[in-house]
Amino acid sequence: MKKFLIPAIALAAASVAVPAMAQNYQGQNRDNRGGGYEQDYRGDRGDRYERDNRGGWQSIAQRKYQLDRRIDVGLRNGSLSRREATRLKTELNQLVRLEYSYQRGGLSARERAELDRRYDRLSMQVRAERHDRDDRRH
Repeated sequence: MKKFLIPAIALAAASVAVPAMAQNYQGQNRDNRGGGYEQDYRGDRGDRYERDNRGGWQSIAQRKYQLDRRIDVGLRNGSLSRREATRLKTELNQLVRLEYSYQRGGLSARERAELDRRYDRLSMQVRAERHDRDDRRH
């Protein structure tokens, strides 16, 4: 009986551990480092901020990370000039500071809506600058 019990327990433990190891920790890349502006927020528990490419909702931390990444990629591939990238990063950093000031007292619905609107506007600016055809590639 003991011959079967020990392997059965080991198999049960392994079957629980494997799915836990495969869990996706959003905001961490392959080097296990978080993105430049990511942080968990008490006021952000899956609230609607923006739909991601798969149709789900992105948290505000994911939006910051995605905007930062889009600016970096645009600078690297030449679709953004250094001046455009610097201006967009400055606007993103100002938005992050505003968010931190809002969070000190907890995010109200009005503050969340304001942040959502500002992130939408910055996202549109990044898209416009990356596609304005004044890049250096052509």
